[in-house]
Amino acid sequence: MSEALQERLTGAEDVVWDLSVFYKSFDDPQLQADIEKLTEMVDAFQARWRGKVAEMNAADFASAYETMEAIYDLRGRLGSFAFLNFSTDTGNTDYQAAVARVEELESALSQKMVFFDLEWNALDDKPANAILEDPAVAQYRYYLEAERRYRPYNLSEAEEQIIIEKGVTGSGAWARFFTQLTSAFRFDWLDDEVNMTFVLNKMRDADRDVREMAWRKLTDKLQEKSMELTFIFNTLALDKANSDQRRGYASWISSRNLSNKSSDEVVEALIETVTGNYDLVARHYRLKRALLEYDELYDYDRYAPLNLKESDAFYVWEQARDIVLAAFENFTPQMKTVAKRFFDENWIHAPVLPNKRGGAFAASTVASANPYIFLNYLGDTRDVTTLAHELGHGIHMYLSGAENGLFALYTPLTTAEMASTFAEMLVFQDLMAAEDDDEVKLSMLTEKIEDTFATVFRQISMNRFEDKMHNARRQEGELTAERFNELWLETQRDMFSDSVAITEEYGCWWSYVPHFLHTPGYVYAYSFGELLVLALYRLYQEEGESFVPKYIDLLAAGDSDYPDRLLARVGVDINELDFWQKGIDVIAEWVTQAETLSRQLYPKKFARASK
Repeated sequence: MSEALQERLTGAEDVVWDLSVFYKSFDDPQLQADIEKLTEMVDAFQARWRGKVAEMNAADFASAYETMEAIYDLRGRLGSFAFLNFSTDTGNTDYQAAVARVEELESALSQKMVFFDLEWNALDDKPANAILEDPAVAQYRYYLEAERRYRPYNLSEAEEQIIIEKGVTGSGAWARFFTQLTSAFRFDWLDDEVNMTFVLNKMRDADRDVREMAWRKLTDKLQEKSMELTFIFNTLALDKANSDQRRGYASWISSRNLSNKSSDEVVEALIETVTGNYDLVARHYRLKRALLEYDELYDYDRYAPLNLKESDAFYVWEQARDIVLAAFENFTPQMKTVAKRFFDENWIHAPVLPNKRGGAFAASTVASANPYIFLNYLGDTRDVTTLAHELGHGIHMYLSGAENGLFALYTPLTTAEMASTFAEMLVFQDLMAAEDDDEVKLSMLTEKIEDTFATVFRQISMNRFEDKMHNARRQEGELTAERFNELWLETQRDMFSDSVAITEEYGCWWSYVPHFLHTPGYVYAYSFGELLVLALYRLYQEEGESFVPKYIDLLAAGDSDYPDRLLARVGVDINELDFWQKGIDVIAEWVTQAETLSRQLYPKKFARASK
């Protein structure tokens, strides 16, 4: 690791995960044995059921699903081991080879398994409903029912097999290349070599010159790699357009909404509500400009600390751990007990490393193992909330897997963000309650507002970019880098209005966002989850302790039913088209609170700003 990255030791340098629940290494004989076993299981499944689904009774379906669960669990163990290792060192050729091997294996096996869902969906409604109503399939009824939503979009078995096969060398390959390319970015920082995680973190530095330097270095790198990045985006956007057309999806977002088990109407209501409240973003950044006493707030000032008492806040790993566990325990000891296992049993990878993938995530892996948390921990306040966020995911995954098995682990993206943002809220509220210094409270509040904006408003602005990008790619053909830039700037300026000076150079910043490529349409799920959590937290405040067991049951349910049905159990109706405004109203209260407190603490700054 470079010396620059070690300018402040966090205590997380040796916090690495133990993946031995899967295999000891890539040379472990059990790994090859499992590959052979998996192949045999899939071949036997195909021989047993292919061409016979229409003749199966309910008991047969239950038996088949039990076998599928075992197959997917073993496949997931292989895939998780390869992917998690690769994430920590994307430049490692052994890890790259392992990922490629697993992807090729998964492709081959998926081609053999695809017949089952196709034959199930080919059944007429009457015999299918008879199966669904039989108590013998009660454990799997929801998954069988949910699969039939794809009936209008299924292709022939041969076509589906070709799509799966070509995905390894097509969309999957390009997405993986993007990860390797951006993870390999290196920047000269004061005569030292650093990676993108380090540079992005410097965008939050208290020194404006440092922020501008970080912004300049990343901008220059994105412009330098413009040809490669533009080609990747064009290729994957066209690949998606071709797939959507062949399957008959009405729009670029239709398949994502179907996967998220959300209606087009609910998603459209979410987007319209958020974009209709963009004035909150402008209000906040005008306030920040006054507090910082800047004539103009630029791209690189958006995450500037307020130069108050929190500017030098730094948390070593043990402090972050204690803060998060205490907040969880205050909600319910059960949350702390599960979260503590991630620390005690080495389910977390936290240090910043040269070729490590950027960002953070939680990996559900499989029900026979445990979830894992991936971080790039540098010790600032945001890293503490990121730890809480990812542990929220991890708790959700752990509880749902333990309660409902493998299939319940893979929740729709919309409800997948629920537990993570709720966990963040618990930490924030605890920290605020313990603080009696108004200046520190203001700093914490503005940081929370900006984190919430990043989750709610920024993600929807990125959804608007995706919408314009995919539609432009379909209508105009291959897009130039300049056209991508134009669409990005347009959607960013819509959000900020005149509160932030968005420079033309910022136009290339679309090109480092991985979600656009790995999971098209993903980003609105963050906004969905955040606004949902604001409603859930308001319920918690109103109901107190009686809310806690209902919430834990909601997490344990995972993906065992449709999101609207699960949320109805705790008193939330996401099908109300005005539901999203309830969460926005909470954010508006925070903005108003920050404005009032700022004027009380710093009247002279606002007197100058008004001149």
